[in-house]
Amino acid sequence: MLYLNAFLFVGIVSLIGEIILDNTKLTSGHVTSILVVIGAILSFLGLYDKLIDFAGVGASIPITSFGNLLFKACYEGFKKAGLLGMFTNMFSTTSGGITAAIIFAAFFTLFTRPKD
Repeated sequence: MLYLNAFLFVGIVSLIGEIILDNTKLTSGHVTSILVVIGAILSFLGLYDKLIDFAGVGASIPITSFGNLLFKACYEGFKKAGLLGMFTNMFSTTSGGITAAIIFAAFFTLFTRPKD
């Protein structure tokens, strides 16, 4: 059942992104930002952990989980060191994922060509 829940959650997140992309003039960057903010809001409301319990790794993979991670890192940093701790903890927590994304993007640009 966990596999089905994971599949459904990722499918619903993808569906929401596609509906926004197809029915508005927003770019894919805008939609990505919206989904990150939705993930952060769900984390702030305490709902994202319940989604992870429900969908397992399916809730940990989509872009919404990045918003969850950003919120948690900011909140932990704020509890430890105040306002400055929010930013330092956020950057130290998410730097590995951001670095990996940049490296993979650079790698794929070496071996693929854009469409005309």
